Amino acid sequence: MANVFVTSIIRAPIDRVWEAIRGFNALPDWHPFVEASHIEEGLPSATIGCVRNFQLKETGDTIREQLLALSDTEHSCTYSILAAPIPVSNYVATFRLIPITTTNETLGQWQASFNVRDDERADTTQLVTDIFEEGFASLSKLLNP
Repeated sequence: MANVFVTSIIRAPIDRVWEAIRGFNALPDWHPFVEASHIEEGLPSATIGCVRNFQLKETGDTIREQLLALSDTEHSCTYSILAAPIPVSNYVATFRLIPITTTNETLGQWQASFNVRDDERADTTQLVTDIFEEGFASLSKLLNP
């Protein structure tokens, strides 16, 4: 099993950051790799079990992810990949926000675990790390233009 863990300080209060990312269908609003997204079967984006279907900007590839947990109290979202153009299985990720009270900023944590063949582990782990890091960088720019 491979694991990825990325953190970033986002120079905005936790409520503002959570508002930007809470919607399971909001990826195109803040992640630079995502072109378009929709929730399958017209379900509300906060429905546990709903599936977001999104298209990547660079390749046009589609990824399907299922919402497993969403907590406004813990400012966290857990999801799994159902289908993607990367060689992973049993992929589960959690995005969590933690307030930094002394500066009124937010610590973002994004972690994932997944199965991947040994010969693809390094490249796939780096790809997921890059996706998380670019997401944090874009979110920071969005909230601090």
